[in-house]
Amino acid sequence: MEQLAQLQKEVRRAKRIAAEHAGVLHDLVEDRLPQAFAELPGVTQACFDACQHWAALNQQLLEAEADASKVE
Repeated sequence: MEQLAQLQKEVRRAKRIAAEHAGVLHDLVEDRLPQAFAELPGVTQACFDACQHWAALNQQLLEAEADASKVE
C-alpha cells in the first residue's frame, strides 16, 4: 500500500510539472510569437517529455491499482 501511495504522489508531481511546461508553451505561443519562434523546439520538446513521463507513470499507477484490487 505504501508503494501505491508513493506512486500516486509521483504521478501528481509529474502531472504538475507537465502542466507547468504546457503553461510555458502557451505563454510562448500567446505572447511571444512570432519573434521568439527559435524557442519553439526546446519548449515543445520539454513539454512533450514531461507529458510522456506523466503518461508512463500514470500507466504504472493504473496497473498497480488494478493489481491491488485483485488482491483484495
